[in-house]
Amino acid sequence: MFNNRALIGVIVLALLAWFASASFYIVNETQRAIKLRFGEVIENDIGPGLHFKLPIFNTVRIFDVRVQTVDSSATRYLTADSKAVIVDSFVKWKIADPRQFYEATRGDIQVAENLIAPRTDEALRNKFGQTEMSDIIQERIAAESKNRQLVGEDKGADTVEGAREELMVEPVQQLDQAMRQELGVHILDIRVKRIELPTEVTQAVYERMNSEREQAARTYRAEGSQQAEAIRADADRQRQEILASGRQEAETTRGEGDAQAAQIYANAYQQDRDFFAFYRSMQAYRDSFNGEGKDLLVLSPENSDFFRYLKNPSPQAGASAP
Repeated sequence: MFNNRALIGVIVLALLAWFASASFYIVNETQRAIKLRFGEVIENDIGPGLHFKLPIFNTVRIFDVRVQTVDSSATRYLTADSKAVIVDSFVKWKIADPRQFYEATRGDIQVAENLIAPRTDEALRNKFGQTEMSDIIQERIAAESKNRQLVGEDKGADTVEGAREELMVEPVQQLDQAMRQELGVHILDIRVKRIELPTEVTQAVYERMNSEREQAARTYRAEGSQQAEAIRADADRQRQEILASGRQEAETTRGEGDAQAAQIYANAYQQDRDFFAFYRSMQAYRDSFNGEGKDLLVLSPENSDFFRYLKNPSPQAGASAP
């Protein structure tokens, strides 16, 4: 009798243990769950914690709601100016509506990624087809500059690292809206890893870029030469003006000096005419007999007034001369 009671107790405990384990389930912080009754969703977006379900009648599907990545292969696109580019990109996404995600994919991540990839390719093809090559290059430079500024910053678990390119804003918005309606997932970002030119057009592009740079260099050199000529012409004009002004001032000063000298000579002559005549004669002798002049003078010593002070050095010689 005792053994039967013990056996029944063990069975009851086992049933209780099974019922407890089958009735309670745990949802972690990085997960969301849905509750089903015979395959029909009766409770959606169950958050973290300990939850209850009816064994046999209810089943639970738990989904990871952390950021997922779909890495696409390099694809060739045509830009608005008919330039071919090879784009290597990836998509960041996560589950937004567990119920809709389950109904669209039966909870299979691989099925979701297979549905996201072609829609991403379509969005990128449309965007690159509306954008010119020069704009794509500028956007890439701006995004790389932002990425350098973000290096070392702390980011959360659901944060997409790096700066989103402005070029990708519109495709992300369109794809996110479509995927929310179709799959119940949130598209966080479309990130371009690299953009390259096809091998057959790379050399032609480099040559065209080189030609454009040479043309720009010739333009800059021509503008520089024109400015240099204008500067030289202006400098020459200023030089001529300065020289003319200097010559005019020199002539004016020289004229004033000559006038003052003549006035001094006149005043000296008025004060002592005999000494003035003697002084001027001495200057004439010095200039005539210094041996440097090449002029030839033929004078008669007897009748010439030029030698009057040589014949008679007294002050009265000038006055007695005829």
